[in-house]
This record gives sequence, C-alpha cells and structure tokens, in this order.
Amino acid sequence: MNSRMEAIPAGWHEQIINLLAERIVVTDREGKIIYINEAYCEFLGTTVEVAINRPVQDVIENTRMHIVAKTGQKELAALHPINGSEMIANRYPLIVDGELVGALGTVMFRSPEEWRMYKTKIQHLVEELKYYKTKVEKELKSKYYFHDLIGSSQPFLAAKKLAERISASNSSVLLIGESGTGKELFAHAIHNHSLRSSLPFVAINCASIPEHLLESELFGYDDGAFTGAKKGGKKGQFEIAHNGTLFLDEIGDMPLSMQSKLLRVLQEKEVQRVGGQKSIPVDVRIIAATHRDLEKMVEEGKFRRDLYYRLNVIKIEIPPLNKRKGDIKLISMSLLKKLERKFFRTGIGMSEEVEQRLMEHSWPGNIRELENVLERAINVLDGQTIEVFHLPLYLREGQNSNGIASAMGEAESVEEMSSQITPLKEAVAQVEKEAILKALTVTSGNKQEAARLLEIGKTRFYEKCKLYDIK
Repeated sequence: MNSRMEAIPAGWHEQIINLLAERIVVTDREGKIIYINEAYCEFLGTTVEVAINRPVQDVIENTRMHIVAKTGQKELAALHPINGSEMIANRYPLIVDGELVGALGTVMFRSPEEWRMYKTKIQHLVEELKYYKTKVEKELKSKYYFHDLIGSSQPFLAAKKLAERISASNSSVLLIGESGTGKELFAHAIHNHSLRSSLPFVAINCASIPEHLLESELFGYDDGAFTGAKKGGKKGQFEIAHNGTLFLDEIGDMPLSMQSKLLRVLQEKEVQRVGGQKSIPVDVRIIAATHRDLEKMVEEGKFRRDLYYRLNVIKIEIPPLNKRKGDIKLISMSLLKKLERKFFRTGIGMSEEVEQRLMEHSWPGNIRELENVLERAINVLDGQTIEVFHLPLYLREGQNSNGIASAMGEAESVEEMSSQITPLKEAVAQVEKEAILKALTVTSGNKQEAARLLEIGKTRFYEKCKLYDIK
C-alpha cells in the first residue's frame, strides 16, 4: 500500500469510503461481491453479511457489474432499473498492475426524483452564471442592422439613407423623433455599419438614472469616492465604450449640471472619475437621441447651446408612424414575425378590416404602441388570423366623430336606442378605464408616464388603477 495510505489508520478506511461514496460495491473478475457498504445494502434491503461473496446479479437487480468486470469498459451515468424505479450508476473496471481484476460500482442517484432535486439545486446557479456572462457580452454589442429598419415611405427612406451614408464617420449624431419611432434601432444600425462595429456599443438612458447617480454611471468612480462605493472603484460607461460607440438616449432629460461635464469630456476626449484625480483618455463616438425640441430648450435656457452644437453635427429626424402610414402593414408583418418567435407560433396574419383599423389610428405611441397592440392580440388569439375583436377596445370602436351618429342611425326604434344607453356613471367609468389602458399601452406600462399623458396626479392615477382593477 502507498505510504501515504499507510498513514491513515486501518479503521478509518471504511468511514472514508462511506463519506466519499454513500453506496458502493466491488466485485472480483468473476462478478462475485468482495465488498459492499452498509448504505448500499440498506438501499437494496439486505445486509453486508448476506450480500458478501455472492454473485452480484443475485444481490443487485439488473446489474451489469459482472459484465464490466469482464469487458473492462466503464459505464458512466448509466440508467439502472431497480426496485420499480431507475437509479443512476457509475461502473468502473479495476485495473491493478495492468491486469483487469474486477469492477467498482457507485450509485450517483437512487431515483429520478433525487436526480431532479440535485439538478434543480445547481440549475439556478448555472442559469444565473450564464445570464450574467451573456448579459455582459450582449449588452456591449449592437443588435440591429439597417435591414431591420422596415419601411418604404419617402420620409423614412430619406432618414435611413442619411443614416447609412454617415455611419462610417466619427462625427456625433443627433436622432430626433417621437417616443417609440425607433431611435435606438437607428443607433444600433449606425454602429453596426461603422468601422467601430466590432467594438463596444454602450447604451444609457439619461432619463432613467437619478441625477445624483448619472455622473458616476457615465464617468465611473474611484475607490472610497463615497459611502457604499465599490472597493477598487468602477469604470464608467465612457471607459467601457472606449474605441466604440456611446448611445445617449433621452439626452434632452439630462440635468444642466451634467451637460457641462459631458461637454468637457467631448471637448477634451478624457474623463475623470468621481473622487479621482487622474484623467483617462477616451475615444468614443457619440450618438444622442431625444423626443424633445432641443432648439426650443436652448432658447429657454434648459439645454446648453454649446453642447447642442457639439451633438448636432449630423441630425437625423425619424418620422412618426402617422406620417408614414403606408408602412404600417409592412411594419406589422415584421412585428408579427418577431412576436411569432416569442410566442412559439407560426403563420399569424391580419384580416383586411384589422389592417384598415390600423391605418385609421393616429398612433401617438408610434411603433412601440403598434407592437403592444399586436402582442395583446396574439395573447387572446385562438386561430391564425387577427380579427377586429382581438384588438384593444379603443381600436375596435374606432375614433371618428361619426360613431354616435352611426350608432343612432342603426337603431330602428326609440326602444332599441334606449336599450343601448348605459347609465352615465358606468359610461364615465368605462371611458376612464379605457383611457388609462390606452395610456399604459402607449407608455409600455409606465404608470408615471401614463399619468403625465392623462394630465392627472400620480396618486390619483394609482387610485384609479386600483378602482378599475388595472395591474
């Protein structure tokens, strides 16, 4: 025996084996059991005294240990039917001094349930690790190309053509357009069409980050810069985007104090971390986007004029959906293909009446609202064709001013008309509920933004949602 093994007292070996492998059996070349531990015997419903020196196939149902002892071929993670269930076993040939002398068997899992319990325990950790790994990789890459920008209307094609033409430049780009028109898709496509396409693409929404965190998010911070600062400091988005593209969405919502710091970075091409003294050079192309009228904000003193001119080297105006209604069908079909993958569906289409309703709508939420409408329709769709009754109520009823007159025209008598009248309280409640649902559709579920669109206070809005059971 190896001198290191000899150092272990003989009485310890049994316990060590039991701890390393709870259920273990050893056979000789002929398949006779020369060792089996108590844990395995308890599982089999026998004792060590009864099992020892007997043929393994007489003790263990459906065993293959005697076969492995003869073939010398190991069998790992093998399903083994036993006791009306299936365990998972490993079987190894034992080779001593180059000679096959027997076999070793261990039970990994006594049943499929035990395996599933073990798998569940580690699966969450594996998935979490995979999530963070892919998140870091994906978030630094742009996801869309110019072929993903769907449309054939003249205003849209002009914006797309200009974006393609200036992609190879390093000049700053300012994307102007209403919320939901696809400004971020344009930014992704410009980066992917540029010489920086293989380098980082970093997107940051200036409106979604609190003012006191925006500086450290953009420029990073040094160790000990403030209470709770991460040990060793943290890179800012400018450093992460070095040699690539930084997309500043909702630039019009950036506080004035941050605008001056951003201007300095763009002029000096270097950043200084919060709490740091060292200047760090950065080479970043800026693409900014906003739905606000920056020129008006400049006149009102709400946006720095010098920063506006620094960003507004190349301005691309993306038309709203109501200015390119001829593209609605094309965009809808493209969105349906995307949603089919999400819902594991195929072959979904729209009826002609649905297409007409989509064409008639004003689309204040633009493409984002259209996607939400189609996703809602697929959620309640049983067949393959979206019909009018699958659409939200505000699209089903239409929005023309002749709705009341036409309803009255269809009524054949005063009795029929009276039967169609809803009590005023219920009618008001219905209108309020539909207005809230429509606002939430336009804002992709953002309740604060929906309250702003409806021009009511946030507290009152939440009270209404509770009243009408809107989640």
